[in-house]
Amino acid sequence: MFSFTGKNPLAVSSLTSNVQFYRQKPISGFIVDFYCAAAQLVIELDGKHHLEQQQYTYDAERTRILESLGLQVLRFNNHQITDDLESSVWLIHQVVLRRL
Repeated sequence: MFSFTGKNPLAVSSLTSNVQFYRQKPISGFIVDFYCAAAQLVIELDGKHHLEQQQYTYDAERTRILESLGLQVLRFNNHQITDDLESSVWLIHQVVLRRL
């Protein structure tokens, strides 16, 4: 089972993996929503304010900086998590397996 530190919506996963995720992890001056060190994976859960142009531009630059550190960044909007959590968790699982 995915092992998460802290309460989060992804803890319902029934997929198997021995990786640790950290919630609200500081990385290079940013605080990312979730981070898996073993897979060098950042997961961001974006609310509706991330659709605003200024926030979208900031997010794109932030992603570019994180990727320059060798991290992969996955972004999910609220609807993806609330309406289709299973697909979101499946994608995370696939990325973790590929990056380990």
